[in-house]
Amino acid sequence: MNTAPTLTDAQTVALTGRPLLILDADEVLFLFADGFTKFLEARGLYLDFSSYRLHGNVRRRADDSVVDDAEVTRLLDGFRADLDSLEPVEDAQPVLQRLGPDMDIVVLSNIPAAQAGPRLRNLAAAGFAFPLIANSGPKGPAIKTLAQRGGAPAFFVDDIPPHLLSAAELAPDVFRIHFIGDTRLKPLLPPFAQAHLWAEGWTDIEAFVRSHLGKA
Repeated sequence: MNTAPTLTDAQTVALTGRPLLILDADEVLFLFADGFTKFLEARGLYLDFSSYRLHGNVRRRADDSVVDDAEVTRLLDGFRADLDSLEPVEDAQPVLQRLGPDMDIVVLSNIPAAQAGPRLRNLAAAGFAFPLIANSGPKGPAIKTLAQRGGAPAFFVDDIPPHLLSAAELAPDVFRIHFIGDTRLKPLLPPFAQAHLWAEGWTDIEAFVRSHLGKA
């Protein structure tokens, strides 16, 4: 297995024709909310886990007042500018290590090009030696391209329902797995109705993928 992830795109990523696993990064591979919480705490702020969003949920520790959306955006930009120290989601690395010999694995992350370098460093440090596609907007178009170029069966794992819906609309043959890595966030978002699996953890994902690889 290679030790360094690479930056690529859906049209040119190297695929071998093996079954395909497409992964979101934040809250699938990495604990984004946990990292952002630590970033906020160093600035006298905290993240109120009352809904599945960041804007409106950042508060000042001193008086519990809500930080306005513009300031939250600035905080997020500052946090993401050096996004290379997020902790991996429990069991993600060993599960992917086991699946790697049987599948092509690609990370599809909605980040601007400027954040690709830190994301690549984070992937490498966590042992995720997979190609990275820096996406923008709905993920369905990239998933459709990857599914057309890759082998079958194909799977897509994400925490955000609109991305899963986009995949359902443009690449309906791709198995959709709804997964949220941070246990504090799980109760805030119901399972996506059009997902083939609502996963509690990476062992659920592995079992589901293995069951369908066995049928291929």
